[in-house]
Amino acid sequence: MTTPLNNAIDSKRDAIIDLTRALIRIPTLNPPGENYREICEFLDRRLKAHGFETQLIRATGTPGDSAKYPRWNIVARRAGRHAGECVHFNSHTDVVEVGRGWSMDPFGGEEKDGKIYGRGACDMKGGLAASIIAAETFIETHPDFTGAIEISGTADEESGGYGGVAYLAEQGYFDPTRVQHVIIPEPLNKDRICLGHRGGWWAEIETKGEIAHGSMPFLGDCAVRHMGAVLNAFEDRLFPAMAARRTDMPVVPDGARQSTMNINSIHGGQPEQSDDFTGLPAHCVPDACRIVIDRRFLVEEPLDQVRDEVTALLEGLKSSRADFDYELTEINAVLPSMTDRNAPVVQTVARAIRDVMGKEAQYVASPGTYDQKHIDRIGKLKNCIAYGPGILELAHKPDEYIGIDDMLDSAKVMGAALETLLLPCNDVQRDRKT
Repeated sequence: MTTPLNNAIDSKRDAIIDLTRALIRIPTLNPPGENYREICEFLDRRLKAHGFETQLIRATGTPGDSAKYPRWNIVARRAGRHAGECVHFNSHTDVVEVGRGWSMDPFGGEEKDGKIYGRGACDMKGGLAASIIAAETFIETHPDFTGAIEISGTADEESGGYGGVAYLAEQGYFDPTRVQHVIIPEPLNKDRICLGHRGGWWAEIETKGEIAHGSMPFLGDCAVRHMGAVLNAFEDRLFPAMAARRTDMPVVPDGARQSTMNINSIHGGQPEQSDDFTGLPAHCVPDACRIVIDRRFLVEEPLDQVRDEVTALLEGLKSSRADFDYELTEINAVLPSMTDRNAPVVQTVARAIRDVMGKEAQYVASPGTYDQKHIDRIGKLKNCIAYGPGILELAHKPDEYIGIDDMLDSAKVMGAALETLLLPCNDVQRDRKT
């Protein structure tokens, strides 16, 4: 559909490219949480120049916050000329580690064949750029809008969001009396509305042993072998049981419609030495081995069942395996979250997708958690979705990219949603007939 707003967004192609590249070039790696202040100050300058009132907010005392790596967030607000509801676009500014396999500079923001490459391009600096362009263009096109628009850039989503959206929610920034509609531009594909996500349970398992000389392992007790028994029990019993469970949630991709678990890390015995160490390892039987598990569970699975299933396997090994001992430590737990399909923001964005792209929106749920969990549980705001440009499967991969046309299309959808939510009905109808 051709509208004044869509035409104006099309004219911002160079602007959305430049903004996305600039965001990618600020390496906000998490962990440990680098350059959070720098990206907030960049957004502060950008949004102030377009009439937003801004706040830089440090999540003091949250996990990871320190003098070296402070957890900085920005909330920007542009009030309309008349009272009305508030639409909030929330994007996380942190990105995951680079990893191996890149064919280009992960923080170069290279533009090639209609795509912009870099760590965070898809997840989710392209979505942040799209929301900013959508909001700025809407304000330019409709200076007499009602209500308010907010844009936030928040920390630590990749490590749970406790230094970002969770902290802001605790401070009342997502109170339903203050904000009525939230759109999180996560990369779920431009014609999809993400209603929520599966649950997550993270835990560390340590197996115990006894140190001894490596030439006489029979005088010690190898904790790594005990962990091997744990992994075998997972392979033989837990993974098949999880694979047999399916959810009614519309989770994508299809492999995530079942329960899953990832072995996040494993460490046993002597710590790894620095790259410049040229010596040989000492001869010791490892007396400890630890793994971190990342268990994603379905709305049909109670959290207690998820915990008890792992504990039962470990207790079974303790009773059947000589000298087996372990310690289980829960790291974090997140319940599944789902927004009703009839919620106002869902219906508004669905109509916008239909108007902009001429197709019906797909309703999906995310395989992983994102910051909707905090807006839902802490903020008590249910009218929240994820919608943004980008291909979900590219998140956290080498040569991650965002399509320029996808960003523009998503910006048009966001802009159309703003027209529905923040303009009188007659103004919306007039513009969409133009």
